[in-house]
Amino acid sequence: MLSVPTSLLLALFSASCDAFSTISVNHRRQHDSHTALSAQSIAEKVLANPQWPEAWPYSDQDFARQDESADSEFYDQPRLCYHIDDAAVTALTEYYSTCFKDGEDVLDLCSSWVSHYPKDWKGGENVVGLGMNEYELSQNPVLTSYEVKDLNEDPTLPFEDNSFDKVTCVVSIDYLNKPLQVCQEIARVLRPGGECILSMSNRCFPTKAFQIWLQTSDLEHIFIAGSFFHYAGGFDPPSSLDISPNPGRSDPLYIVKAAKKQES
Repeated sequence: MLSVPTSLLLALFSASCDAFSTISVNHRRQHDSHTALSAQSIAEKVLANPQWPEAWPYSDQDFARQDESADSEFYDQPRLCYHIDDAAVTALTEYYSTCFKDGEDVLDLCSSWVSHYPKDWKGGENVVGLGMNEYELSQNPVLTSYEVKDLNEDPTLPFEDNSFDKVTCVVSIDYLNKPLQVCQEIARVLRPGGECILSMSNRCFPTKAFQIWLQTSDLEHIFIAGSFFHYAGGFDPPSSLDISPNPGRSDPLYIVKAAKKQES
């Protein structure tokens, strides 16, 4: 059961989306291309005018998981596979190609054997992966270095302030049970104007995803992820994109992103 403050947050989400909720209902009932495009437009409006509660609305229970055993045990065995389908992977790489600049220092959170970065992108001196499985990280060809760390045990990032131009996190924000602290750390390690890019789909390991994620829809996931940036502070208002390659025929894929505020 959702906590009362969380229910309030999602009620405000519904109010924010009221102007286009009818299209969303139609999308669930129809599968023609016009409706798919309409639904894509909805996802990009979720964070256009959000109504945030004044205080952090979540409870500890919202971030509880079915399996609270040590994540180090769950991720002990390497998984050299994609966690979204090939079409979604291609869409993500194409999106990165529009916003990555040569020479940028990038941190890939919840990283593994692949980061889906463009093949022709030339990263800076520090393209760093932080993840749970050392073998997976060692096989990632784009990384200049990596750190093995469980952010659910300690959400502190082991990097200096203002170290990175971009932070990415691919279909993994739903596994982080301290998302506020992690986003605060992301703001700390980003350079002013640097951007954090969260990509999200509807796939997950359900026993390791936090409770509120399993109880909410794709559009609510966008709202929830955007709220993490809002409450962390230090970011410009978040925005969302729907880069799903083949709506209704392949994995959906959404971007929620926010830039670190420029120093005044």
